[in-house]
Amino acid sequence: RALVERDISSGINAEYGDMRMNVTTGWKFNHWELRGVPVRMEVGPRDMKNNQVVVVRRDNGVKATLPDENLEQSLQSLLDTVHDDMYNRALVERDNAMVVVKEWKDFCANLDQKKILLAPFCGAIPCEEAIKKDSARTGEAGEDEKAPAMGAKSLCIPFEQPGDATSETCICPNCDEKAKAYTLFGRSY
Repeated sequence: RALVERDISSGINAEYGDMRMNVTTGWKFNHWELRGVPVRMEVGPRDMKNNQVVVVRRDNGVKATLPDENLEQSLQSLLDTVHDDMYNRALVERDNAMVVVKEWKDFCANLDQKKILLAPFCGAIPCEEAIKKDSARTGEAGEDEKAPAMGAKSLCIPFEQPGDATSETCICPNCDEKAKAYTLFGRSY
């Protein structure tokens, strides 16, 4: 209990141990991992005797032993590392899934590959509805039956634009308007 109070006083959000006796240890671990707890701290009799704690990272499952002295600083450093690793992994996954498209045929092909698309878009609601309708799957032969059938929807206009969209035509096949910005499109799964 003293360790948790030390963590809280140093600015780390901590919970005192899960003492429920009606569930297994693995269930408790899973319960807290599903809530997004980034680090699990385990303290047993042997750890207390050796003035140490065992910490387990949720993002990769790596266990480490930290000495009791300077635990707050070590734990904060570990939390920062977990945050940076998770953020960088998410950034790489997002960047690998994002494609800039300027042609309608590329739009649908990349959408079917579960990509998110940056496309020049005029911002008109009728164009957005047409994109959603025209990019939906029709159930034709050769299409993956298990793949989502809904069309693409606009997700946002990113602050970081891949180029000047005003020189491009809207991605909507029925629109001749100039684009206002590159807009992120995707399919909900």
